[in-house]
Amino acid sequence: MTSPMPPAEPAYADRTYRSAPGIAGGALLLALALWLGIDAVVQGAGNAPWLSLAVLLWLVPLIVAFSFRPVVLASADRMLVRNPFRTITLPWASVADVRAGYSSEVFDRSGGKYQLWAIPVSLRQRKRAARRQSRDAAVDGQSGVSVTADVTDRARMAPTDQSIRDLRDLAEEGASRQGAQGPVSIRWAYEIIAPAVAGAVLFVVLLVIG
Repeated sequence: MTSPMPPAEPAYADRTYRSAPGIAGGALLLALALWLGIDAVVQGAGNAPWLSLAVLLWLVPLIVAFSFRPVVLASADRMLVRNPFRTITLPWASVADVRAGYSSEVFDRSGGKYQLWAIPVSLRQRKRAARRQSRDAAVDGQSGVSVTADVTDRARMAPTDQSIRDLRDLAEEGASRQGAQGPVSIRWAYEIIAPAVAGAVLFVVLLVIG
């Protein structure tokens, strides 16, 4: 007689946090840079085409770094923070706190602080959420329960604060998991840094010899 199979461990789907306005702005800047740069390469005279190529080599990686690259990935065991120039992996047991003041930040237990570029703070959205909370509270106080407002705390929070609260909850729930142990690891984005530096150096050299 075969023994019953142990229950399978539940699957935890990764959560992805990105800045939609940042991606949209980056797409517009990238399109504009490519349009102007390619036009200068085709129509330019003298060393203008080479200067344009150098500027593109410097500018395109920076646009990608600050718009498309930032993301926060959260799973059951760890949090991955991909910022413009480096990627930080924090097992939940190493996370001391996640906060959002004027910027979103995660703190590790050794005192390190890392900004979450993918979750920008919008003071306008925060003020809008505060006004909605005040309005809902006034309605609730007059009639007992508002028939139009969602009275849960989460629904009354700004989107950034909701994301930070989700990450804090995941950190608290996952810190005791066996797979969530380990140190913080950091990897520099040399694939972004190298071409940007090369483009800047090439631009300066062309200006000097031109």
